[in-house]
Amino acid sequence: MKTIVYPGTFDPITNGHIDLIERASKLFDKIIVAIASNQKKSPLFNIDERISLAGECLQHLPNVEIKGFDYLLVNFVNDCEADAVMRGLRAVSDFEYEFQLANMNRALSPDIESIFLTPAEKFSYISSSLVREISSLKGDVSKFVPANVGDALIKKFK
Repeated sequence: MKTIVYPGTFDPITNGHIDLIERASKLFDKIIVAIASNQKKSPLFNIDERISLAGECLQHLPNVEIKGFDYLLVNFVNDCEADAVMRGLRAVSDFEYEFQLANMNRALSPDIESIFLTPAEKFSYISSSLVREISSLKGDVSKFVPANVGDALIKKFK
């Protein structure tokens, strides 16, 4: 059974994230969406809210599991007995950072592979930070996030 971990803060989960997860769900037996606590980024949604939002968005995928974590990714991947880490690449600018992370993860745990997927073109410009900014300014983010996430953003910024 091939298991892959897709880590991120998912603050909030976007249609771009969902696109990658849906496509990965056809390639791997099990996808673990690993939601990082990551207090350094001062997330808008707490970890439980992000897990709940992702769970609602991904319930149609039976081979996807959502877990929170707050420790070193390679240790989490090993704890999950996963085979690889999946990361999304939206643009060339993402590649350098992701390449550095992949090499560091390999140095820390040589058995963990990194897999990169690119989102569908229509999602390539979406980022959680842009969605939060637009929403904070009372903009319409319904094209970028599922309805439950849009509703949660509206509530956060009231």
